[in-house]
Amino acid sequence: MSPIATQSPAPVLVFDGDCGFCTSSARLARRFIEPRLRTVPYQESDLSDSARARAQEEVLLLDASGRRLWGGIDAVAVLLLASPRPLLPAAGWLLRRAPLRALGSAAYHWVSRHRHRMPGGAPACRTDQGGGG
Repeated sequence: MSPIATQSPAPVLVFDGDCGFCTSSARLARRFIEPRLRTVPYQESDLSDSARARAQEEVLLLDASGRRLWGGIDAVAVLLLASPRPLLPAAGWLLRRAPLRALGSAAYHWVSRHRHRMPGGAPACRTDQGGGG
């Protein structure tokens, strides 16, 4: 059984397992945002071809039921909304509202395009050369 298909009472964060920055970010999300979070590299997932293509460009969040999928800043916002930590759900709520959603999206895409320059990043992290996201 693949890591995504396994039933879980927790959301699943799908990230680029070849990217050190993405791997560290997923680990930090589990530690500081949602302790029940499951993290799965897209390379080890059973995602559809279209979802796998998305996962190469942006982080994906699959809800605990396996029915809803969010990407990029929406995945971050929904993850924050689900957090049991104080104040983080409010931050998620704000990220889902204009104009913070637009600002958050722009910031997310900038980081995604430059993740090869972030701590833990490597040339394999470049999205413009076929790297993931």
